[in-house]
Amino acid sequence: MPSLSVLKSTAFCLVLVLISCKGNRKKKEVQAELANLTITDSVPEIVVGANRTSEYLPLVKNKNIGIVANPTSVVFKNQGYTHLIDSLLALDLKIKTVFAPEHGFRGTADAGELVKDRVDVKTRLPIISLYGKNKKPTPEQIRGLDVLLFDIQDVGVRFYTYIATLQLVMEACAENNIPLIVLDRPNPNGHYIDGPTMQWEHTSFLGMAPIPLVYGMTIGEYAQMLNGENWMKTKRNTDLTIIPIENYTHSTPYSLPIRPSPNLPNDVSITLYPSLGLFEGTSVNAGRGTAFQFQRYGASFLDSTRYGLRYTPKPNFGSKYPKEIGKTCYGRDLSSASRMNSVSLEWILDAYQNSRDRSNFFKTDAFTKHVGTTALQKQIEEGLSESDIKAIWTADLEKFKEVRLKYLLYD
Repeated sequence: MPSLSVLKSTAFCLVLVLISCKGNRKKKEVQAELANLTITDSVPEIVVGANRTSEYLPLVKNKNIGIVANPTSVVFKNQGYTHLIDSLLALDLKIKTVFAPEHGFRGTADAGELVKDRVDVKTRLPIISLYGKNKKPTPEQIRGLDVLLFDIQDVGVRFYTYIATLQLVMEACAENNIPLIVLDRPNPNGHYIDGPTMQWEHTSFLGMAPIPLVYGMTIGEYAQMLNGENWMKTKRNTDLTIIPIENYTHSTPYSLPIRPSPNLPNDVSITLYPSLGLFEGTSVNAGRGTAFQFQRYGASFLDSTRYGLRYTPKPNFGSKYPKEIGKTCYGRDLSSASRMNSVSLEWILDAYQNSRDRSNFFKTDAFTKHVGTTALQKQIEEGLSESDIKAIWTADLEKFKEVRLKYLLYD
């Protein structure tokens, strides 16, 4: 019996071929064939929201559509995928505007690099950057849209900015009476909850709500939480529809087929990101400027006698100006790490304790924005152990877990 992926891809490819070759297909026939994308067989496999076309095509038919997208916004086929925008354009849907988050629509911009508006060469659609002049769609930018689609692969870490983009898009939709459809995708770090909880006084684009560093929710579940907990700066909630994932639980391992940003190239980097991402607010290099982004850490000011790894960060894809550029760094290689089930403080404690100059170790403002509290820096400087620090997180984590239960779509 053909596998589910083969059946889905065959149906989808057939539809696209028929549409592209002949413009006389009736839309009802097209939608009937697309409905086969969500068929199931005896071996369930994950079906992302974007593939469940029969669920959302009726909601966008004959409407002016805006899409928040990047390279991860794809419809999967056997041994491959097509971009969501290409798939919808093939159905003659009226896409008017594309909004792009950090790293841009094509996903090539550095972390923190401002991205300009432009016209996409392939589709000729206007691309409006939500990481340039503004991070929230303006009334002028969404004027004339009837509905907005949000389809971006997240990694479940609070300071990864796609959920901040989601929140601002939701606010813009609420303020301008535009419904939002979120095409849900699995969270590769969705199997646990850990880390310090963001404090309101330290919120920024690196964390806009009081959630733990790792919050164990898909982007669709999190959108529901933003609405339900009234965390947005609006007087009304967003008219929100979630297209859920099929055959997914929070414990389901999920390997991302497309890197979600330039410096998360593989599963190891993604599982280590919540822990090694803590170095983003320090002077320590976490692999940027190498081929092992977020799979190693090191610095020229660490004690060279304590480490076996030597490397020199250089400009490369995603890191034009990596920390410690051109310097020999001493550190640890973590590229063989297994799937993480918690945030580890082992490595940042190790680096701090073996730094020859601790006075410049922390970039205090950046570190606070990343971790969401001033307490963690003080705890590390005072020499608290990992277990002592994590014990302090417990009460906040338990409170969050109770709130989280209200919005879960998956076991």
